[in-house]
Amino acid sequence: MTLVAPTVADYEASADLATLLVRTAQDDTLSLPAEQLRLSCKCAHCIRARFDGRFPDAFPGIAITEIGDLGYGLNISFSDGHNRGIYPKPYLLSLARR
Repeated sequence: MTLVAPTVADYEASADLATLLVRTAQDDTLSLPAEQLRLSCKCAHCIRARFDGRFPDAFPGIAITEIGDLGYGLNISFSDGHNRGIYPKPYLLSLARR
């Protein structure tokens, strides 16, 4: 038996923009809250803010404002103006399974 790692087949923001809905090639639908995504950003700006102790503990009411598909991952923009984060598709799947 060969196990196949799930892959992202499609995605969209929920109607209220508070959640990223990810459909896998295996027809599972996974939900990722916008706040979890914003807190999980690994861009250089966010990594530096964490290092300097300036990164917030929460982003209450944050919304997804735009999603760009880069092929290997998604560039997600948020209502606080942050748009630097690139979320590789395997990383999105790992966040959804936490």
